[in-house]
Amino acid sequence: MFNFYWGVFFVLVNFVLFLACFRLFGKMGLYAWIGFATVIANIQVTETIQMFGIVMTLGNTIYASLYMTTDLINERYGGSEARKAVWFGFFTLLATTVLMQMVLAFDPAEGDFAHEPLSVIFGLMPRLALASLSAYLVSQFLDVRVFSALKRRFGGRSQFWIRINGSTILSQFVDSLVFCTIAFAFHPEYPWEIWIQIFLTTYVLKFVISVASTPVLYLARSFRFKDE
Repeated sequence: MFNFYWGVFFVLVNFVLFLACFRLFGKMGLYAWIGFATVIANIQVTETIQMFGIVMTLGNTIYASLYMTTDLINERYGGSEARKAVWFGFFTLLATTVLMQMVLAFDPAEGDFAHEPLSVIFGLMPRLALASLSAYLVSQFLDVRVFSALKRRFGGRSQFWIRINGSTILSQFVDSLVFCTIAFAFHPEYPWEIWIQIFLTTYVLKFVISVASTPVLYLARSFRFKDE
């Protein structure tokens, strides 16, 4: 049960840091969160844990916070700013992938201890890198589009939860589907049973975190800044 209780605390810490980043730095803080969260999520996903007998990857919590961020930007600053944030996150992820692959091409010095663990973390197969980048880009732009459509239909302040959860539930489903299909489908090491388990556990976990983030986003929306 340790992983469960620690996982709940881990989610709460992510939410607190997200709120602090926005409260301290405003809109710039949201862009900063997008930038480092895309990188951290792809580092954390390399570690697996077991909870209730199910093996799952880390990274889902902070990855789900990306949707929180774009939804908050869309709500407060509009769809154009949200799309800019998506491109910012995509560039950050792409640049990190390219630069770290170049780092791994160097011959390490004798006695170097960092090259091997860095190779494990950043030595992504092209298929996994393609899956991550494709899933991020497709699902994030879908999230922005659906949120904007829901905002036109359910634009009241009390209907914010509809906009948040409606856009995120759909976009995260597409994200999990695109990533798992490119990364694992038709791969001999991952039969259909494993593929469906990875897809379902990943999506369900993201879904739970997104629903839990609803009051966090209500609180973030209430923040006021002198320069706005």
